[in-house]
Amino acid sequence: MSAQQSPLDISFEFFPPNTDAGRDKLMRARDALATRDPRFFSVTYGAGGSTQHRTLSAVKAVRECGIDTAPHLSCVGSEKAQLRDLLKRFQEDGVKRLVALRGDLPSGMGGVGELRYANELVEFIREETGDHFEIAVAAYPESHPQAPSFDRDLENFARKVHAGADIAITQYFFTAEAYFHFVDRARALGVEAPIVPGIMPITNYAKLARFSDACGAEIPRWIRKQLEAYGDDSEAIAAFGEEVISGLCQRLLDGGAPGLHFYTLNQAEPTLKVLDNLRT
Repeated sequence: MSAQQSPLDISFEFFPPNTDAGRDKLMRARDALATRDPRFFSVTYGAGGSTQHRTLSAVKAVRECGIDTAPHLSCVGSEKAQLRDLLKRFQEDGVKRLVALRGDLPSGMGGVGELRYANELVEFIREETGDHFEIAVAAYPESHPQAPSFDRDLENFARKVHAGADIAITQYFFTAEAYFHFVDRARALGVEAPIVPGIMPITNYAKLARFSDACGAEIPRWIRKQLEAYGDDSEAIAAFGEEVISGLCQRLLDGGAPGLHFYTLNQAEPTLKVLDNLRT
């Protein structure tokens, strides 16, 4: 189905490149995905707790195509004065959306900063800027890897939304039932904001396994076994991944998900193939 035919509410996430070749790749992915009329792009922090310079540069470059772009903003390791200056800069630059996260403590940094949790960051953004920004927060259908329990994690999520977030974007997952269960439990806690599923295309098993182990996303055994069986056959992995993720997305949309947010890893083709397979 073409972009013109589809009313699907979608968004795409990029990461800041650190080479000229990486920047060129990002721009090609941006241009290809922009044709699908996304609601917004988002740009993560540089990996490993690097400074915000690359993120700011990437946000500027991505926004040049005319599509709203949401920088990720982390409170851990930042002081209020720094965050206040950054918010002012975003406002002056015309940024309208933010993804507000707790973030991970960069290696070698001794303190967590004045704000410890994402709900405190959301409250701070609202105090400083009112309703200027649409604020997205993270959700973990399979529970945050550092959470003591599912219930505690769910309570923390509700606290972030009640602090003033407009939408939530989930960590990626491969089991639709986990998403639907999480949404039902969140609604029971009074969360009314849209909870958008985060989608990770499958293109490389080794990278996927590494990412998933780090963030706590469960790869179902049947998917792991099939990917292992393909070995180094990248075409077979890509074809299987397209089938699995297309089926997952269709199930989510058919079950009432408000849209889809794709973790593109700065690649357009795997996401475009999934979108072309969907009935909307």
